[in-house]
Amino acid sequence: MTVRIGYMPGAFPSGPEGVAYFRGLVEVGDEYGYDSIWLSDRVVGQSAGPEPVVAMSMVAACSERMKFGTSVLQLPLRNPVVLAKELATLDYLSGGRCLPAIGLGQDDPRDYEACGVVKSNRGERADEAMQVMRRLWNEDNVTHEGKFFALHDVTVNPKPVQEPIPLWIGGRTVAAQKRVGRLGDGWLVSSATPEEVAEGVNMVFATAGEFDRTVDEEHIGVLIGYHISPDPDAAAEAAAPYVTRARPEAPFTGYSALGTPQHISHMIDRYLEAGATKFVMRPMCPPGEALQQLRLFGEEVLPRYHRPKQG
Repeated sequence: MTVRIGYMPGAFPSGPEGVAYFRGLVEVGDEYGYDSIWLSDRVVGQSAGPEPVVAMSMVAACSERMKFGTSVLQLPLRNPVVLAKELATLDYLSGGRCLPAIGLGQDDPRDYEACGVVKSNRGERADEAMQVMRRLWNEDNVTHEGKFFALHDVTVNPKPVQEPIPLWIGGRTVAAQKRVGRLGDGWLVSSATPEEVAEGVNMVFATAGEFDRTVDEEHIGVLIGYHISPDPDAAAEAAAPYVTRARPEAPFTGYSALGTPQHISHMIDRYLEAGATKFVMRPMCPPGEALQQLRLFGEEVLPRYHRPKQG
């Protein structure tokens, strides 16, 4: 089993300071040996950060080793031909470091309206878009006649370095888990307890078996919000304003890592026992404290899982 730990920004600063902050995020990842950086996707809204496909190009240019991904890209809002071209180009220019994870998008209807997409058919649209993108990455002269997209004798170049680019799917619902089993290469879930992850893993693998597919056992990822502090109660209090998806039926402390480095490691170990091997850590704090939280994690927690190669 290979454990890989990446990270993503928490709250993103508005204004010109966001550029320096973003560069600092990439530098911290390189300095401490994080595996990857992940960027969220929200097209409109006051809290929306940088557009992730464009921002990933900056990661590719600023770091020669870190992988980069989306957590998660709202696939129904995008044209799959243009997106396939963009992601293939990123993978080609970075030497195979692009890790797109996709999802159906936010419940807020404003993104769909703004992009001219009907929310009610987003699931079907995403399923078809995935099929189109995979064909464009692996074939030339693609012809496709579908419910939402039509293309005739279309070729996208350059092709990606990865053969194929893995398409992970996000989402906590049973429908999302089944979509991973039917179509995905991996599962990336957020705001889920270790017990829910264990149940979801079983559903992913069972569904894959029904469709005569295989999902790699090491392609199970979890996004975990965290805050490092000597006092777990103080950590929970500091983190509370930065919970991204509060669940009335489940307190955020049940799916967050809060407290000392030992507390953080204990929570990661619980997810490992549930079947996850890939992690995206999100500091739950103001932007001004995020780099320090990432440094603390890089010093006190990361070396327990990213062990140097022997020999």
